[in-house]
Amino acid sequence: MDRQQTERLQTKTPEQRLLRVLEREFHQPPRVAQALLEEAQVCFLGHGQSLRAGQMRVTLIGINAGHGRALRDTATTEVIWTVDAGLEDRQVLQRHGRLAVRRIRIQRLLDEALGQGAAASQEDLANALQVSVRTIKRDCAYLQSQGIYLPTRGNLHGIGRGQTHKARIVSYWLQGKTYDQIALHTRHSLSSIRRYVQAFVRLVRLHQLGFSENQVAQLLQIGRPLVREYLVIYRQHDAPEYRERLADQLQRLSNRMGTQRRKKGAQ
Repeated sequence: MDRQQTERLQTKTPEQRLLRVLEREFHQPPRVAQALLEEAQVCFLGHGQSLRAGQMRVTLIGINAGHGRALRDTATTEVIWTVDAGLEDRQVLQRHGRLAVRRIRIQRLLDEALGQGAAASQEDLANALQVSVRTIKRDCAYLQSQGIYLPTRGNLHGIGRGQTHKARIVSYWLQGKTYDQIALHTRHSLSSIRRYVQAFVRLVRLHQLGFSENQVAQLLQIGRPLVREYLVIYRQHDAPEYRERLADQLQRLSNRMGTQRRKKGAQ
């Protein structure tokens, strides 16, 4: 294969298509486009279709499926669930115990289902976590009493909604709480809290650059509902007392991107 053929094949890769979109449609300089691509690739790690340790495939009802139909007539979708998140779950276990771990897992599984276009029932959760439906109902009742919105199949088609645990964590962070304080209040691991905040900061940066909700969801590999929820939080906290903390994180993100560009230019 000659050089010209190789270059033609390279232009057909998803990475090259994204670079063209960034440069032509969003008028980003080539180096900025490359930095954004590299940042997106970091976010993509661990989100492939192959299963990792602690994950399982489940078939769930599609998010837009209505109620009242026979199961055989209802649209379904295959979802990858992270039943055991490894180190993150162990951190929660050590600090808060087994009950906290199960409740964290309930929130995670519901979020993963929603992000992949599905809606899980309490029975689905019970099967995945190998506990009784009664136990799941009790855990869900407790979490909802704490003001946490759980996107179960029943809640998604109900009236109104609250704030998911990820949105609550980002809100606490914007209000000035430390990671340790958030972990103590929410029972989440420090690493998961850090990941939620970093995803929020990247989302804000992409939003400021003019990316659409769909594009942000694809780049960060998160569901559109979470993108919309994060944008609502961003707008709600667009006030002087919150801007400084976010601006500091955005500057750190820009600095990392600048370092990546300099390293690439030196190669």
